[in-house]
Amino acid sequence: QVQLVESGGGVVQAGGSLRLSCAASGIIFSVNPMGWYRQAPGKQRELVAKITSGGSTNYADSVKGRFTISRDNAKNTVYLQMNSLKPEDTAVYYCKADLWASWGQGTQVTVSS
Repeated sequence: QVQLVESGGGVVQAGGSLRLSCAASGIIFSVNPMGWYRQAPGKQRELVAKITSGGSTNYADSVKGRFTISRDNAKNTVYLQMNSLKPEDTAVYYCKADLWASWGQGTQVTVSS
């Protein structure tokens, strides 16, 4: 059974930084492309960043240059480093193993202006 546990969210002022972590179990982590997604109140869930098993990355235009996705296969963990945060980044952030349908519980990020 796939289990994804996100952590690292919180409240931060605009311009600040946070680092999200997602620990995965129940999958062969190293072969799975992983993604970070977010959902703001009243909006659809959207892709933030993806990383392939080989380490290639891509980002939503809204976060390019500010966010960095990375993975540590030895720890079965994917990270999202978020810098220069803006109020519009406020959302619940979720990670996903993109070969599986399961979602974690998410972690709340709130950016105050």
